[in-house]
Order: sequence, then structure tokens, then C-alpha cells
Amino acid sequence: MDQARSTISKIFNGEPHSYTRFNLTQNMEGDNSQVEMKLSSDMDEEVGGNGTAEHLNHNSNCKPYVTQRNGRTPRNFCFMAVATLLIFIIGYLIGFLVHRKKEMAPVCADIFVPLSDTVVMERGAAPVMDWDSVKKLYTEKLKMANFDATLNTFATISHRAGSPGDDDLGNKILKKFKEHGMSTWTDEHFVKIQELSGTNKVTFNGKKVDLEGFLSYSISGTRTGAVLYAHYGRESDFSLLRDKSIPMNGRVMLVRAGLISFAEKVANAARVNATAVLIYADQSDYSNLGSSTEFFGHVHLGSGDPYTPGFPSFNHTQFPPIESSGLPKIVAQTITSELATTILRELGGPVMPRQWGSIAKLGGETDVITVEVNNVLTEKKITNVFGVIKGFVDADRYVVIGAQRDAWGPGFAKATVGTSVLLEMARSISEMKNGGFKPRRSIVFASWTAGEYGSVGATEWLEGYLSSLNMKAFSYVDLSGVVTGQNGLKISASPLLHTLILNALKEVNAPVREGTSLFAQYGRNNFDSLLEPMKMESAAYPFLAFSGIPALSFRFTSEHLSYPYFDTKLDTQEKLRSTTANQITLFAETAARFAGHITLRLVHDHLLQLDLQKYTRIIRSNVFKINGKVAEVQRLRPQVLPKALTMQWLMSASGSYSRASANLATDIQNSDLEDVEMCRMINDRIMAVERNLLSPYVSPRESPFRHILMGSGPQTLSALIDHLEAIKSEQPEADAKLFRNQFALATWTIQGCANSIAGDIWALDNEI
Repeated sequence: MDQARSTISKIFNGEPHSYTRFNLTQNMEGDNSQVEMKLSSDMDEEVGGNGTAEHLNHNSNCKPYVTQRNGRTPRNFCFMAVATLLIFIIGYLIGFLVHRKKEMAPVCADIFVPLSDTVVMERGAAPVMDWDSVKKLYTEKLKMANFDATLNTFATISHRAGSPGDDDLGNKILKKFKEHGMSTWTDEHFVKIQELSGTNKVTFNGKKVDLEGFLSYSISGTRTGAVLYAHYGRESDFSLLRDKSIPMNGRVMLVRAGLISFAEKVANAARVNATAVLIYADQSDYSNLGSSTEFFGHVHLGSGDPYTPGFPSFNHTQFPPIESSGLPKIVAQTITSELATTILRELGGPVMPRQWGSIAKLGGETDVITVEVNNVLTEKKITNVFGVIKGFVDADRYVVIGAQRDAWGPGFAKATVGTSVLLEMARSISEMKNGGFKPRRSIVFASWTAGEYGSVGATEWLEGYLSSLNMKAFSYVDLSGVVTGQNGLKISASPLLHTLILNALKEVNAPVREGTSLFAQYGRNNFDSLLEPMKMESAAYPFLAFSGIPALSFRFTSEHLSYPYFDTKLDTQEKLRSTTANQITLFAETAARFAGHITLRLVHDHLLQLDLQKYTRIIRSNVFKINGKVAEVQRLRPQVLPKALTMQWLMSASGSYSRASANLATDIQNSDLEDVEMCRMINDRIMAVERNLLSPYVSPRESPFRHILMGSGPQTLSALIDHLEAIKSEQPEADAKLFRNQFALATWTIQGCANSIAGDIWALDNEI
């Protein structure tokens, strides 16, 4: 280019007077580009007269531009033509050389040998089997003959949490997951649990009895007080005693096992200022238990490690020394039925209420008893075990299937059956991949430990990874205790899962009657008869009420009698065999089919089959009850709850949820199932429902189960109804100001949930 400039300068005597613009037809990359070249050397450009700039150069020292008449001669025109031709030739030569170099360069075809087979590229959507083919393939892979061997392999006498037996079972499960080709990992926690040190004792009428059973998380020490019989230890039972003006302060409450958990019984007794609680299995409820059978359990009204509430118990974690609000402040102990009968026979005092059964005495002030508890708090390392089958579209979205593996004793029904079902499901679904099945989403299989101390393993995992889990885990299926009988079926689940569960009941065959569905055999065309409230001691409960993940637990059971051997050392294979008429394997296989049907449906379908309309009806029902209670209290006690408290906001929030869920249902109906990104967005809106029903206004330490519909604590809608009843009846714990605050927070929780599922910010319902 410098050579061209020199030549042109010579032609024009080195004195060009203006810019010359021209196009290179092809640059070094072969593109058409416009290049500007300045052909003058040291001479300044001139501008128009009177000092007005007509050019880009605004130098005030330039001389006025004067047209050179002599420059426009035929000779100069000739020189200009020659220069133009020369520039064209130079550009052409440059382009020719560049083009030739490109042709001489080696090409990929000379280096790489093309593949003979055509490569099929995934475009984001996995090749999908139709649902009938998925069901058929799962039926083929899940074989009842495999269950006997699995049950025998994992049956053991001793596997208490953190023990060598527990660790050995965990290693076996981990090995099985690896054999099935699954990605595996473990999760360790260092938790505080109570163990019995020596023996606990009860002394009554001068007779001292040593006890083997115990209740973990009771306070240790010795307490003495007068015995008072309190039936099952429910709130209604203590209310009945209060109505009879029977003193309860400082008493030792004697209560029957059943209906509610040990922890709830102790918490209810603590509220009436009892000093201790004794729990026994009444023979009318547990006729199959011997009178000398010992009970084990825990009395933490919550789940997880109670000494790190809301936080995971990882090693060396630095948290303040805090305790769960669910830890009791009184002594608690289990006793045998034989000892309880002896105590009841010798009690004086008032006569037992007729509705409580047999005519006996409740206990008088002179019926003194001493309870000595020697529990010791220890730290244990526990290990959860996981395996995952990864999805092919939304691998970061997953359903979790879990089972407890620890037990107080043999724990065959409590832990062994559920663990065996978990492993057989993992094997069968893993083998389905060889048959062409590709799940859209992932399936995580989890073996929990420390379940006997209050779902400690499961809860610590949730606490450790909550920020990720409640965004990506869209459901949980619990397999602990799935077989305890043969002629009944009970299901506890998030309302979002009810429609999916009903469809599974209709499609899975019953274990006894050939060709009959589970729904036809157990439901008797009444789905509600199968449902029961989810119990706090179930691992499904913290998933739902603490983490906001739709959860399910179920069990085949005896229709009129609960399995009596839980929480004892009599939970053996022989006892379960007699309870199920020697059909453990058949019911275990049916449980695996039912749980597998739900799981596979969740990971197979484009859109999650979660029914948002269920919560619409539940919210409306609670709002209707609150409205009636508010009107009643305002009529009876207007000075406490003035007319200024209006139901308008709560009703508007309920309406917002109703409209948002209906709009989402419409979006689902109008969605393009082949649009992967659109399906993901809709699924995320569906998944947001449960977690946004967790109240953001309460502390996980004080009220860990923050779900306003399925949880427990003052933030729930049921607590609002109870609070209104307390205000109406002028109970001492009633607080109208506190109620109004809880009322407002519940309203905004519902409205926030409605906003979360509405979608885009401009689609939010602001009618409130």
C-alpha cells in the first residue's frame, strides 16, 4: 500500500489537494469492505471562503480553496485514469493471491474420516415411550420372586442409628445402587441423640421397678408427684379434666399409647404444668402385645436434630448453642402394661369419665409416684445413602423416594420392608433403561437413618440443602412401614398429589383379587376414606411442612387394628408374617407397583400432574370457617374484635389464588408439549405452589413446619380458627392483638402464593 501511495504522489507531483475514496473489491478475508485512504502528505486542506468550514478539517490556518483551472487539463485526466487502473490492478492481484492461498490450505476432509453411522442428536426432548409401554416395561422388570431374597438380605436384629449394624446396612445399600449402574453418594451428619444409661425406674407404693424401654429427648432426673390418669393425653382429654376442676399442676400423668404421638402427649401434659408423663400400651388397644413388652420412642415435638434447629448438623459447624422449641421440659418414660394395670388398680380420687371406658379412679393427691430417668445425650455420626437415575431432559428436576433403615430392634415392618421395596424399585427402573425407557426427570433413591429419633437423617439433609431442594425436588414418596397388614390401605399426601394417586389406584391391580384395582378393593369408590392426616413422625412430613415439597406416604394395614409391634423389639419377620397371612412378599410387590406408578408418571409426562384446584377448595373452606368465627366473636365480644377487622383482604387473597390456579390450568391446556422450555416454565410455576404456602414470617427454629395448611404452629389457618374459639370463650391464652397480626400474615402468605403461580409480573392479580 505504501508503494501505491508513492507512485500516486509522483504522478500528482506529490501535491494532492483533497481526499480520494475508493472501494477494494475484496479484502484479505474475501469480504467487500470500504476503505478510506488519505493521499495528501504535509499540505493542509483548504476550506471554503469567509472562514465557513465545508469540510471535516476545521483548521483556521488553512488558505481559502481556489479552483486550479490549470489542473483540469487533458494531461491530468490521463494521469488520473492511469492511477485508477493501477490501483484496480493492485487490488486484483492482492485478492487473487489471498484466494489462491485459501485453495492451497488443507481441508478437514483430508484429515478426518467421516462416521459411517448416522449420529442422532438430542434436541432437548428425550425419545418418549407412550405411557402404556412404560407401565408394561415396569411390570416386566419388577418381579415378586426377587423380593424374598432382598428381604432376607436386609433383615437384621440390631441396626440402631449410628451403630455398626446401621453402617453395615448402609454399605450394602450403597453397593446395590452401584450394581444397578446408578450414580451414588453419601451424606454424613453428626447429631445429638439420647441413649439410656443403665436403667430408668418407677417407684409406686414402695415398689421400685426397673425399665428397659425409654423415651429419647426426655429431660433426665427424678420427679415425684401424685398420679393422674389422662386417657390418651390429647388436648381434649386435658380439657375434660380441667372442666371437672381436677388439679393438674405438678401431677404425674398416666396416659395410654395411641391416636397421637408420644411427643404430642408429653407436650400437652407440659402445657397443664404436669411434672412427668408415663405412657403405656393398654391391652384393649394392643391385645397382641404381652403385658411385659417395653416401648421405645422419642418426645421431640419436631423432626431432625433438636440441638441444631433449622440448621444441618455437619461436622464442625459453628452455630449458637440453641435448642428446638419442641424439646420437653418435663420427665417422660414408657412403662409396661403390667405395671400400668397395677397402678390403675390402686388409684383413688375422682371417678373416671364414663366416655373413657371402664369405671375406675383417676388418682388422688395421696397416690404418689416417683419417676427416675437416666438418659444421656451423646453425639453420633449418621450416614444417609443415595443413588440417582438421571433424566434426559430436565436432569436437575427430580422426585425423591426414601425409606428408613434404622430401628430400635429388628424393625422388620418399620425398616426392612421399606428398604427392600426401595432397592427393588431402583433395580427395576434401572433395568428399564435397557428396554428403551428414558425418564425426562431424575429419580433420587434415599436410605435414611436415625428415623426412630424423629426423621433425623431426612430432616438434616433437607436443612443442609433446602435452598436447592425446594426449587428442584418436586415430590417425595416415603416407603417406611408400607406393609403392616392386609385388609386396609391408608394414604397421607399433599392435596396436590391426590388426583395422581387416585389414577394410580385405578391402574394398579390389587394384591389379592385378580383383575381388581386397588381403588375397587380398598377405596370402595370412596377416595376420601383412604386418606388420613400426615403424622409428624413420618419422613414425608418435613418434606411437605418444612420444605414445601409435595409428599406422599402410604401403608397396607389392618382395617380395624394398627400394627401393634412398632417401637418394640417384637417387630420381627414372624410377627409381620402372621399379620399379613404370610403374604409379605405379595404386599411388598404391590407397594412397589403403586409407588413406582406414581414415580414413573412424574418423570415421564411433559407436564407434572399436580392438581392446584385441590388447594383452592381447602383455602375456601378455611376462609369460610374463619369468616363465620370472626362474625360470631364480633357479635359476642365487639370490644375485643371490633368491626374494623374485615374479611375482605383474606377473601380477596383466596380469590386471587383461585384465579391464578385456574389461569395456570388454562395455560396447561393450551401449551405445546413439544416446546421443552415452555413445559419447564409451566412446571416451575406448578412447583412453586407448595413452597409458597410456607409462611415467610415465622422462624424455622420456633415453628419449623411453616406450611399454613398442612403444617403446625400459630401461622396455620387451623390455628387462626382455634385462636378465634379461644377469644370467644375468654380463655387466658387468647390475644386479640396477636390474632390480628397472624390474620394479616396468613392473608399475605396466600396472596404471595397466588402471585408466584400467576407467571409474569404483569400478570399478577392486584385486586387485593
